[in-house]
Amino acid sequence: MPSKNEVKIYRENTFYHLYNRGVEKRIIFIDQQDYSVFLSYLKAYLLPKDEESLQKKLADKKTNYKEKDTIIKLLRLNNFSETLELLAYYLMPNHFHFLVYQKTADAIDKFMNSLITRYVMYFNRKYKRVGPLFQGIYKAVSVETNEQLIHLSRYIHLQSLALQGQPLQGNQPSSYPNYLNHNSQEWVKPEKVLTHFKSEGRKLISVHSINSYKSFVESKNIGAENILRNLTLD
Repeated sequence: MPSKNEVKIYRENTFYHLYNRGVEKRIIFIDQQDYSVFLSYLKAYLLPKDEESLQKKLADKKTNYKEKDTIIKLLRLNNFSETLELLAYYLMPNHFHFLVYQKTADAIDKFMNSLITRYVMYFNRKYKRVGPLFQGIYKAVSVETNEQLIHLSRYIHLQSLALQGQPLQGNQPSSYPNYLNHNSQEWVKPEKVLTHFKSEGRKLISVHSINSYKSFVESKNIGAENILRNLTLD
């Protein structure tokens, strides 16, 4: 019998919570390089690919063979910048969470298959292992309301701030610094969440919406168990 959120029916123009953990809950990010490589794959898949510039550099006689090989690999690499947006993410040693918005019905499946396959190949090669790294197929559940959307983003970012019940630390890779204007990863798109918070005048995203979101995330008096029911990790 399939486990929770393994069977997926995708719709276009819909928000989804995607997550998975290591097989047998094993560590999937062992050192800082593993986190960095995984994030670099996200960046490559989600930032628009400047094919024109790549083709020009490929044709340039000054480009050496090693550079050309890298360019050819980049040109062949899948890109999802026009079909999927990553709103929030959080990476823990043995699992990850994504909040995404897909514009086409097949974007998530193609994106996740590309990302996971590539990372498992890197991981197995580095650590001289074989076999699956993740616990079956990644899990996915659709986000149906704006209330679920903002509370799910809070759930993801709270996990990045609190590690096993310890005080707020912020020492795990997450999208939360992007929401506070402390980081600028162009491939992270917080706007669809921040627009639900207080803004000023005609500015869609302002310092007021950022501060309101920060207060919302870090408040200790917000109960969302019923709102997040069936949306989170087993």
